Amino acid sequence: MFLDEDIKIAGDKPSLDVKKNLSEQTSEKPHSDEVYNNAKLWGFLVADEFIKESEQECQDFNMLIQKRLLLSFTATIGFESYCSDDSLCGVAQKSFIDKIKTANSEIYKTSQDTGAFSFYYLAFRRGGDIERRVGQTFAMLCSHDGDPVYQELGEAVYCWFLSVVKKYALQLNIN
Repeated sequence: MFLDEDIKIAGDKPSLDVKKNLSEQTSEKPHSDEVYNNAKLWGFLVADEFIKESEQECQDFNMLIQKRLLLSFTATIGFESYCSDDSLCGVAQKSFIDKIKTANSEIYKTSQDTGAFSFYYLAFRRGGDIERRVGQTFAMLCSHDGDPVYQELGEAVYCWFLSVVKKYALQLNIN
């Protein structure tokens, strides 16, 4: 049975009251300039590696596009995996994207296919043997579904670039 004390009457603008209460409950300590700048630098450094790898010559244009998509997805997963603070992760992700956009708009355009990202996220979120699943997804997106050479290539690209993202996170002391 409910008591009168259990009932709350909404104010004139209940959504603002809820937002205010939530922001008070979840407010984080502001980050120092150094921490913020490290997160930004992290995104720039990963973008530099991404651009270098994306500009390499490749006979198969479709595979080049799929490789860019896999690298971009891996960077996103790496930022999320190696940074426990969502706002800093967002800073790194934004600086990554901004650097690519500024450096080479064509690479940027060919590395942001949300359809491919959906397939990679499905592979990633299924858990268990993520590298193998990402490699299989890469092979499928390259129109070589079941081809062990493409699967291994996708797995190798994913593992290598995730290690690059992690290396910079450790160097910059990103937590």
